[in-house]
Amino acid sequence: MPLKRMDISSVVVGGGPVASLVILRTHDSRDGEGLELPIRIGSVEATAISMGVRERPGGRPMTHDLLASTISILGGTLSSVRIMAVQGTTFFAQLELVRADGERVYVDARPSDALALAVREDVPVYAEDSVLETAALPDFRGVERREEEHELEEFHAFVEGLSPEDFNVAHDEKDEE
Repeated sequence: MPLKRMDISSVVVGGGPVASLVILRTHDSRDGEGLELPIRIGSVEATAISMGVRERPGGRPMTHDLLASTISILGGTLSSVRIMAVQGTTFFAQLELVRADGERVYVDARPSDALALAVREDVPVYAEDSVLETAALPDFRGVERREEEHELEEFHAFVEGLSPEDFNVAHDEKDEE
C-alpha cells in the first residue's frame, strides 16, 4: 500500500453551521502545486490540532498530551500517522508506534486525534494513495499555472513569427482607405 507524505496546510476552526476542517497537502508540493486532502473534523479537534501546532505555555495536558506521555513512559515512540481509508465522508487513520523492543504496531485512530498527536510529537503524516485518488481535491493552481504557461508560449510563438512586413500590410491597408 503506497503512501504519500503529507503536511498540514491549514486548520479551519468552524462554529455553528461552519464545519471545521484540516487540509493536508502533499509534502513534495512546490510553488503551490500538489494535492489537497480536506478532512472534516469537529471544532474541538480542530482546536486541539491548532494548539499542537502553536506552542502553548504551561497549562494542563490535553488528552493528546496524555497519550504522548503514556507512549513515551511505556518506552515506545510514535513513528508516523497514516490516513489509511475513506468511506463516504469518514476517514480512517492509524498511529504507527514503535515499542521498546523495536516491534512496529499499528493502532486505529480518528484522523483528528492522530493529527493532533502528530503535531505534538513532530512526526510525519502519510496518506494512502487510494485515499488521495478518492478524496483529494484537484490541483486547481497547477492547472491554472500550466494554462497560463501555455498561453504565454502561444503568444511568444506568435510574436516570434511576426515580421516587419506584417506591420506594413496593416499600414498599407490604412493608406488605401
